[in-house]
Amino acid sequence: MRAWLDAHLGSRDVARVIYGAIIGLALVVSLEIHPPTATQTIGAVLGTAIAVGLAEIYSEVIGAEARTRRPVERSHRREIAGEAAAVMAGAGFPAIFFVLAAAGAMKVDTAFTVAKWTGLGLLCAYGFAAARLSGSGRGRALMHSAAVGAVGLCLIAVKALLH
Repeated sequence: MRAWLDAHLGSRDVARVIYGAIIGLALVVSLEIHPPTATQTIGAVLGTAIAVGLAEIYSEVIGAEARTRRPVERSHRREIAGEAAAVMAGAGFPAIFFVLAAAGAMKVDTAFTVAKWTGLGLLCAYGFAAARLSGSGRGRALMHSAAVGAVGLCLIAVKALLH
């Protein structure tokens, strides 16, 4: 597990997962205003994750072809798909809690609450890890974590103000 975590934190996937997690958090916060059923929320979250992943692939391929003036090679397409999978994982992560709600393990309201706060926690954890890996002490890493988490907290606060 430690080797996987070290490899993950040293990859470009971190940026992609964070990007996807912000999208997933924004979707959950917006859906919570008029909450759909657990299964409808699963569909919305997974559908959004797939759409964002496909948009990532499409934009990267088109951008690479325009930049290089040649078709994207198979190895580069695999790399692009892997990066898009990281975005989809981050954006689709909240679906886990709605699957649990659909199975009766928690209420839909609870799934929304858990999805929001774990999304925020994920953003903060990545911010903390990045700061520590770059040599910052614990205090500075906590400040970095709070700054990154402020993005998610803003999304949650906007929803609270509007609802």
